[in-house]
Amino acid sequence: MSEFAIASAPRTATIPVRELAPWAVLGGAVLMALLYVVGLEQGALAAVQGDVLHEVLHDGRHLLGFPCH
Repeated sequence: MSEFAIASAPRTATIPVRELAPWAVLGGAVLMALLYVVGLEQGALAAVQGDVLHEVLHDGRHLLGFPCH
């Protein structure tokens, strides 16, 4: 007589919202900072002086719909 092993369905792990919330807030803050640097860093009130950052991010700015000149 042959024996068959019955496989149980894999259990999915649940992540509590309390553990996920700080990472979501951190990710949102990083994304907002990145959006500021790409879209609004123009030079008048610039955190980084000079045109280097503007020239590096120029095409990305137009791709996202920000006017820059």
